[in-house]
Amino acid sequence: MYKLYSMQRSGNSYKVRLALAFLDAPYRAIEVDILRGESRTPDFLAKNPSGQVPLLETAPGRYLAESNAILWYLAVGTALAPDTRMDRAEALQWMFFEQHALEPNIGSAYFWLCLVKGGRDLQTHALEDWLERGYAALQVMENHLKTNDYFAAGQLTIADIALYGYTHVADQCDFDLSMFPAVNAWLRRVEQTPGFITMDWTPETATVDAANFAAEA
Repeated sequence: MYKLYSMQRSGNSYKVRLALAFLDAPYRAIEVDILRGESRTPDFLAKNPSGQVPLLETAPGRYLAESNAILWYLAVGTALAPDTRMDRAEALQWMFFEQHALEPNIGSAYFWLCLVKGGRDLQTHALEDWLERGYAALQVMENHLKTNDYFAAGQLTIADIALYGYTHVADQCDFDLSMFPAVNAWLRRVEQTPGFITMDWTPETATVDAANFAAEA
């Protein structure tokens, strides 16, 4: 069984939990609160020197970091990974886009405005840039979704999961999603897919394993 170290309100962590839910794959969830420094302990850094979540233990002592790398690992051989060479490349194209255009802007705005107490005051200088670049990313997505239901292969893939993680919380951090009807329709399609879970959903083992991890650390 997989062991997933993640933070409940992290969009990158949620992406992995969502993929696991769509695949109906069992795993043990371990909550790691990065705001309290739990990803910077010697124990955690021994698992992932970058000190970030999500982190997937794929086998005893074998760890995989970076949310989109984890998504790719989980999806291979399943319906979430496109079959053809070109479709796979297009899925990767959108996953790269998510990490360089969407996550650094909408993800950063979400982190500082929604998760960090007083974050808006601390990042006043950065918010305008995040909004400008984040809206540009949303417009690219909107243009694609005007003529496509999904981002690759004409079906739900890990590219959609990667992009959904932070897009669905954009309206919580000053982005007006009403300007992007195609994006909104796509969000609803993802949410209507069998197996979908919300960001606040937790497996039964999460609380117990979080306590155990804290004790070990």
